[in-house]
Amino acid sequence: MKKITYILTFLSISYTIHAQPKLAVQEAINIALKNNFDIQIAKNDIEINRMNYYAASGEALPNIGITASDNEALNSVNQKLNTGSNISRTGAFSNSLGATLNASILLYNGYRIYATKNRLLALQQQSQQSLNAQIQNIIAAVLTQYYDIVRQQNYLQTILQSIQVAQKRKEIIEARKNVGLANNADIYQTQVDLNALQQDSSAQQLIITQAKIDLLNLIKQKTDYNFTIKDTIIVDQTIQLDTIVKYLPTNPQLIIATQQIHVSEWAEKEIAAQRYPSVSLNTGYSYNRNQNAAGLTLLNQVYGPFIGLNLQIPIFRGNTIKHQQQALEIAKKLDVGVDPE
Repeated sequence: MKKITYILTFLSISYTIHAQPKLAVQEAINIALKNNFDIQIAKNDIEINRMNYYAASGEALPNIGITASDNEALNSVNQKLNTGSNISRTGAFSNSLGATLNASILLYNGYRIYATKNRLLALQQQSQQSLNAQIQNIIAAVLTQYYDIVRQQNYLQTILQSIQVAQKRKEIIEARKNVGLANNADIYQTQVDLNALQQDSSAQQLIITQAKIDLLNLIKQKTDYNFTIKDTIIVDQTIQLDTIVKYLPTNPQLIIATQQIHVSEWAEKEIAAQRYPSVSLNTGYSYNRNQNAAGLTLLNQVYGPFIGLNLQIPIFRGNTIKHQQQALEIAKKLDVGVDPE
């Protein structure tokens, strides 16, 4: 009777497993990549760094703008001229009209724009590698969890086979007892062994259920954990150390670390450029017109092109640049794994 009950239970479990939906490893990876928020954040970082790079590139281009003003005024005029005549009038209107087309371009600032562009370009490339690393980490985590379920299921099959063996052993001992070749102690021991295996089977099923729940949490999938996984773990016997070392230069984490050193180097040059003079060229066209109803000058109109150079020389900034360079030196030592002390 116990044998029939065990067979029916095993068939019921097998039927339930076959009736459950199957989750393939590629499907689990695709769901994880689609739902992972860290990947979406990494993509946004790439776009942000790309826009920052273009913004820094624009600083090297000319800045062109137009300014215009038109002011009306109502004045009281009282003027005494050196000729002895006086001008006195109340409620005199005056108009001041001006417009300027101005263009300026930076000629030199210690190559700060060049350093800024290269720093932002390194950050953009670093964010791309961060996305690649995030994708690889998600795939690795999904594969690890997925094949852990496969391993646990295989272990469950081993336990079930052991239960069958224990059941057969019990039947043999019962048959030997009937012919006087075994005693009750042997039967009790086989029953204890069978009960222990059945408990191991129940515990292993709980482990598989928890592993499935962990996989669903990893891929951010809200669904029932009653799904089946049918796969095998194939060990690649051709893996060699030289093969692994060969692909180390393409490892995203190693590339990120290398690019972080470049970012610190360009940031250091960017800070050092603040010590150098800044030269810019200004040019444009201006128009100014002043008209007064009373006074010495009734109309003054000036217009024409202009050009000039603007020079700025930093002298003292409270040691700000020095402190920034010291902070970058410490950060660069940490990037290359050197003790700052």
